[in-house]
Amino acid sequence: MGNNGSTRAPRKRSRTSSRKKPTSGVSRRALLIGGGAAAAAGTAAVLTRDRLKRLWWQVPGIEKPRKPGELDYAAATWVAASEGNWRRADRPDDFRIDRVIIHVTQGSFASAVKVFQDPAHRAATHYIVGQDGRVVQMIRELDVAYQAGDRAYNERSVGIEHEGFVDRPKDLTKAMYESSARLTASVCARYDIPIDREHIIGHVEVPGTDHTDPGPHWDWDRYLELVRRAAAAPPSPTPSAKAAG
Repeated sequence: MGNNGSTRAPRKRSRTSSRKKPTSGVSRRALLIGGGAAAAAGTAAVLTRDRLKRLWWQVPGIEKPRKPGELDYAAATWVAASEGNWRRADRPDDFRIDRVIIHVTQGSFASAVKVFQDPAHRAATHYIVGQDGRVVQMIRELDVAYQAGDRAYNERSVGIEHEGFVDRPKDLTKAMYESSARLTASVCARYDIPIDREHIIGHVEVPGTDHTDPGPHWDWDRYLELVRRAAAAPPSPTPSAKAAG
């Protein structure tokens, strides 16, 4: 429409009249961001504390308490391996245990114990099983045994040595199979390891190894069946464990 003849200039709207006055204090957005940052910092602090709890024994001059002769498997007898043949750890907190590695000694029970006590040997397993079924534990499952020739496999596994030679099937006795199966079932139960050929392996299957044990006469089907039976059986009383010199 045309001009109505008024000479009064139109009143200008204040530039600030439509703006909201700033509020005092902290905005909700700032609170949310700040709260998220605080929560993240708190989570980081908890994670850091947990890591330190697992690693505190690695500080020079500090060692995690251990009881001499303490067993992880009650049916075993304790004979300590040389400290040159294993590495102190706090498994499964620092390294997840998800493998059992089966070995054959290529010698007698006594010779295997002897070499595992020799620091120059630079190798040992956690357990040795004899042809008569006896079990000796030489390294705590907490710790990393130098057994497989591969650092990652050492850190993630429990090693079981068996008395005998890979080319002598008669060395793989019924007593040894059954005793070893009970031990392996116990290890698998402690660390929730599946009882199958992916998780229970021979030394020969470790990448890069030059070993052939447990050899062609080791009956894997028989062994895994025995492990499964032992895992399904109700717990039975075991002999009192004792330390051996």
